[in-house]
Formats: sequence, C-alpha cells, structure tokens
Amino acid sequence: MPRPAVRTRSVAGEPSAGPLGRLPLRVRLIAGFAVAMLVVLTGAGAFVYVRVRYALDLRLNEDLAARSAQLTDLARTGGVSPNSARTGPGEYWQVLDAGNHVLAASSGLPAGSLLTPDQLERALGEPVRADRGTLLPISARPLRLYAVAVRPGAAPPAGQPAVTVAAVRRDQRDEALRELIGQLALANLAALAVASLVGYRLARAALAPVERYRSEAARIAAGATGVRLEVPDRADDEVTRLGRTLNVMLAALESALERERRFINDASHELRTPLTLLSTELELALRRPRTAVELERALRSAAADTADLIALADALLAVGVPPVQDAMAPEVDVSELLTGLVDRYRTGTGATEQAISDHITAGLTVRGDATRLGQVVTNLLDNATRYGAPPVEVVAASADGLVRLTVHDHGPGMSPLFLPHAAERFTRADTARTSPGTGLGLSLVEAIVRAHHGELRICSAGAHHRTDTRYDLPCAHPSAGTTVTVLLPVDLSCPVTRCCSPPGCLSPTAATCKTGTADTKPKTFRGLCPFRTGGESS
Repeated sequence: MPRPAVRTRSVAGEPSAGPLGRLPLRVRLIAGFAVAMLVVLTGAGAFVYVRVRYALDLRLNEDLAARSAQLTDLARTGGVSPNSARTGPGEYWQVLDAGNHVLAASSGLPAGSLLTPDQLERALGEPVRADRGTLLPISARPLRLYAVAVRPGAAPPAGQPAVTVAAVRRDQRDEALRELIGQLALANLAALAVASLVGYRLARAALAPVERYRSEAARIAAGATGVRLEVPDRADDEVTRLGRTLNVMLAALESALERERRFINDASHELRTPLTLLSTELELALRRPRTAVELERALRSAAADTADLIALADALLAVGVPPVQDAMAPEVDVSELLTGLVDRYRTGTGATEQAISDHITAGLTVRGDATRLGQVVTNLLDNATRYGAPPVEVVAASADGLVRLTVHDHGPGMSPLFLPHAAERFTRADTARTSPGTGLGLSLVEAIVRAHHGELRICSAGAHHRTDTRYDLPCAHPSAGTTVTVLLPVDLSCPVTRCCSPPGCLSPTAATCKTGTADTKPKTFRGLCPFRTGGESS
C-alpha cells in the first residue's frame, strides 16, 4: 500500500528559513564558528596593531617635541638659520610668519609651507601635530609635523617668526606597521583555516550519530521492522541520550502497533462468530417456507445475535477512552457513586448484602467521568460474581492522597501465568471460555483507569500484577481469592512524588527515602507488595 505524501506547512508567524537555513547543519556550525573566530582574531590583531602603533608614535613624538623646543628657542632669540639648526637624516624644520610664508627652512624640503592655513591658525593658539602622506597607499615623502607658536597668544607682524614646524620622515614607522599588518593578516588567516578545519572535523564527528539515526529512521519509514539505532553503551552525551530515547520510542511504537494488529485480528475473529451465526440463521429461515411461529423464533434469535454485536461494538468503542483533562474534569463523589451502584447491582442480580458487601468511606472524591468510573465498578462486579465465588467485598478508602477501590471475591482465582495478560483485549482464561463474554471487561477497566491517571492491580492466589507503576502504595488485601485494586489520584494537578512531598500531595513512603528530606521531582519505581513472596515488585 503506497504511503501518503506528507505535507509540511509553516506555523503562522514563524519566519521562513532563509538561504542559510537550507544549508547542512555542519556547514552552518562551521560558518558560525568561522565568523566568531574571525571576529576574535580581528579584534586581537587590531589590539596588537594599536599597541605597536602607539609605541612607535610615542617615540616619534618625543623626538619631535625635543627638536621643536630647540627650534622654538632659536626662533625667539632670532638666531635660527640652517647652520644653527642642524638636522639629522630624515629631519626637517621650517619657520613661518603669520601669513604662512616660509622665513627659514632646512634643506631638502620643497618650496612652500608644510602647514595648511587652518593648521597655521590653530598652531598660533596651541601646538598642532599632523601627518603628511598616508600609510596605505604608500606615500613618497611621509612626514610627521609638530607646529608650535614662537610666542603663544601673540600675533607677530608680517615677516616676523610666528610658528616653528619640526618634521621627521615616517618611512621606518610606516614600514614597520605595514609589515605588522601583513604578518597579522597571514597569521589570522592561517589560524582561521586551522580552527575551521578542526571545527569541521569535530562537527562531523559529533553529527555522525545523527546521520546514522536518520538513515535508520529512513529504513524504518520504508517498512523495516525490529530496527534499532546503534547507540554506544559507554557514552552519555546529548546525542547518545537522544538515541536511547528514540530506541525506547521505537520499542513503544512497535509494541503499540503489535497491540493494534492483535486487536484488529481479535476483533475480526470476535465479530465473525456472531455474524456467521446471524447469516446462518437467516439462510436457514429462507431455505423453505416457514410458519409464523418459526419466523418469529428466527427473528428473535437474529435479534439476540444483533444485540450481541451491538454490545461488542460498544465495548470496542469504549476501550479507546481519551485521557481526562486536569482543568476540565468535574469532581465525582466516589462514595455516593459506589454506594448507588452496589445497591442497584444487588437489586438487579437478586444478591444479598452477605453475598455482596460494601465498606465505603464517606466523602471520597476524584476528578473524572462518573459514567466511565461506574463502568469500572460494574465490570469488576460482573467478573467477581461470574468467575469468582461469594462473598464479594467492595472496599473504598483514602490512602496517602489516593482513593483505593478493591473488589475481592473468594473464588479459586486466576493462574499466575495468566495474570500479566488478564487486562489484554479479547483475552480470557481457559476456565472462562465456555461462559458468556467477550474478553474486553478488564481491558476496558484498565483503559478507563489509565485515562483517569490511575493504576490497576490484579492479585490472585498470592500472585500480583500491576498494569502500571504510577504509585508506590503497597497492596492491602487478603492473600486468598482474587482482588482487583484501582488507585485513583484525588488531585490531578498535584505532582506525583516518591519521597517526602508537599502537604496535600501524594507522598507514598518509598524504601529509598532515608533522610526524610523533601524531594518533589517526579520519580517512578516499583514498590514492594507484602503478599508477594521473595520480596519481588508488585
């Protein structure tokens, strides 16, 4: 049978995946890692560059300041000349008037002032430091200038020294910075390449199990059965835990699928028998002319078979009980419900109070569906009176934040080998196959109890079975006969705890709770039943 195509749609308000979202996960991880590394390396390189440039500029500025002080002193005394202001290699100077005209200068400089009019105007008020030429692209004559007024605050007349300019070439400084930029760029690119390669290999190694899980999931989607994900035993990382969880989910899905397949087969078998009888009776009625009495007898027999079919269909529909929603469930008075059901059952079956007795604590309440809970009690009474022996005892009481309902009979009980299968659909003990029934009674009870977040226990002749392990409450019933116990939580919103819980919540005593400290984390483990031999879990 071809599988239907699966359509995916985006959730309203959720942004659609861009081009980056369509890339493989490992590529996106490496891209993000590379960008982060690039930012870090760029920041580190910029810090190194700024520190080196600061150190070079500090030395250059100190030399310029010393040279400018000498030049300014000569200008104030009027003795500045090429002979008096000697310079070393790469050092220059100028003396300017207020009109930005060169009054004196060292050799090797082009004609004209080294300062712009704006720089000259600022230099008359405060020292000005400026650069001529750029680091990149390379300039033919890069200079660092330092201009100082001969007499700060004064405005000398034209032709008189106003500003001295000391200059030095920046070739060595700029060359050192250019080499540093190149070395940092090469080093950063190499580090980025190595880090990206290592990150890619790590990402691929980390995501390799995910790819294996995907391929195994594709096999399962194609129809393979019994397939499990290969999960290493010793590892305990996030991907490994995901694999273990997926294996548990696969096992649960296969188990559910097997139960559904068995349910369909059993339902088909159970439906075939009354349908075959109904068809045979109708064919026999039509084979030859019948009297009115014979036709009435045939129709009544067909009506009885039809009623059986309707009852079976109702039972099949009732097995799929939806879970009770905590906030929407009404409160049910269990005490009143049980008392009324037991009284009506006695009246309907003609049983005495000695044959069916009840001990029901007043004021017991749970949240759920009263009709479904009534089906639980009725089915348990039917089983006890049909397959057990009187007296039948119905007991309901509060126990550690739970409502505990037990139905006990004094019959021979069930085989210990049959107990684990007693609540399965269409399962009947060998001794009950000759009696009326469909084998859906206990399975319906288990479904209703589970929908109410409860637990069903079946104990017979010293053997015990729990269909769930929600609550760690020990069994409390006689060792002889058969006892069916139903545990229902009083408050569905209260967290189930296994040690010492907050007041008003479930707090069954656990064997592992030694210190008496509060532990409100939900835990599930099996408790000990006092009537089970060998200290086994009930």
